[in-house]
Amino acid sequence: MFFNSIQFLIFLPIIFILYWFILNKNKSQQNTILIIASYFFYACWDWRFLFLLIFSTLLDYFTAIQVENNTIIAKRKFWFWLSIIINLGFLCVFKYYDFFAVSFSKFLNGFGFNANPALLKLILPVGISFYTFHGLSYVIDIYFKRIKAERNYIDYALFVSYFPLLVAGPIERATHLLPQVKIKRAFNYNQGIQGVKLIVFGLFKKIVVADNCAFFVNQIFKNYHEYTALELWLGIILFAFQIYGDFSGYSDIARGVSKLFGIELLKNFNFPYFSKDIADFWRRWHISLSSWFRDYLYIPLGGSKGSKIIQIRNVFIIFLVSGFWHGANWTFIAWGGIHAALFLPLLLTNKNRNNLEFKKYNLIDIVKMFTTFILVCLAWVFFRANTLSNALGYIQGLFNFDEITLHFFFKNAKFILLTTISLISILVLLFIEWKNFNKNEFEIQLTKINLIILIFMLFFMGTFRNELGFIYFQF
Repeated sequence: MFFNSIQFLIFLPIIFILYWFILNKNKSQQNTILIIASYFFYACWDWRFLFLLIFSTLLDYFTAIQVENNTIIAKRKFWFWLSIIINLGFLCVFKYYDFFAVSFSKFLNGFGFNANPALLKLILPVGISFYTFHGLSYVIDIYFKRIKAERNYIDYALFVSYFPLLVAGPIERATHLLPQVKIKRAFNYNQGIQGVKLIVFGLFKKIVVADNCAFFVNQIFKNYHEYTALELWLGIILFAFQIYGDFSGYSDIARGVSKLFGIELLKNFNFPYFSKDIADFWRRWHISLSSWFRDYLYIPLGGSKGSKIIQIRNVFIIFLVSGFWHGANWTFIAWGGIHAALFLPLLLTNKNRNNLEFKKYNLIDIVKMFTTFILVCLAWVFFRANTLSNALGYIQGLFNFDEITLHFFFKNAKFILLTTISLISILVLLFIEWKNFNKNEFEIQLTKINLIILIFMLFFMGTFRNELGFIYFQF
């Protein structure tokens, strides 16, 4: 069930009415209807994987209690590692087994061995990377005594499988979401209005910006060798806005829907394309994942403490793992490695925390922002390409200026229309975000005129095709 589908348009009002007007006597009723809705929402993808979600939830629920109850260190460690190993084991089997098997066989074939690995060819359960990380952070926090284990199963199950964030985040923390789950919610009109605005803005990002850009991006990346350098450059810029509109659009809709039920989710994007360097970009892009790796991997490894060699090691580990989290392909690992290499000069010169405070941009800042955006776009080539050879071929084509044309975007009336829609929608997106960015707004502010324009564009420029899906569902 997609957020931009007719099914969800029917599903959401039904749950809203049940939640606020029928089953609203206490917190237990509210949470029960939300957990039922969440399981139904997930079962709409593939009901078989619902059992995996429930098993993962039960595993972390019971192991966390055992970790907290046991005072003997050896037993605490046993239950802790049981949860970690099983969770990561499921993730590795479903997401990474075939990748490792094929990679290892190619390695052996290079030495003359005839390796034919048995592949599982399993369907990747939607959202497994996200709900696995929910459970992992919860058990880790309990092991290190940062929080108490939750005894109410419904409350904990809702934390793990809350439907707005279940399949593509944001990756929530127990310290933030569980306290909201454990109290009865009262409807807040202003919160609800803000939620509706976020939903409209998120849908605009997805079906107007991202899905119109996708028309060109899919063709250009599939046949990159047929296009000129200028067309390839426009292709990666359009992909930059496609993936941003797609993923941040999902996050906005998720946060907006959650506000309708009186629950606040973590903000996942903070105007990332206005970043002045790569470190600034990662403080603004997919914030819930970046902060998860920072708190549960980077800092335990030593973070920025110790020698420069240790710091460099930690940076490469965090970025390579982040790349690998996105998918079982060398292209994602290369993407992570590129960002690590771009981050490294900032670390070595102690400039990686230079842009923590907000200030109005001057001309130099604009140049830095534009430079950072171009570097991010070049890295996106590896994220989008199917293979490393395709990515390198695409990069090579970017600097082949034998012919400079944009014939592809203007070859007929349909292409001209879609090009115009894509560029106008990107400009509208940038205008709204730049206006909010300059005001240092934490929450996106939309005027009535903004809303009218966005709704008009949704109906007359939107691409209502479910088969496009959301990019991050595959992760």
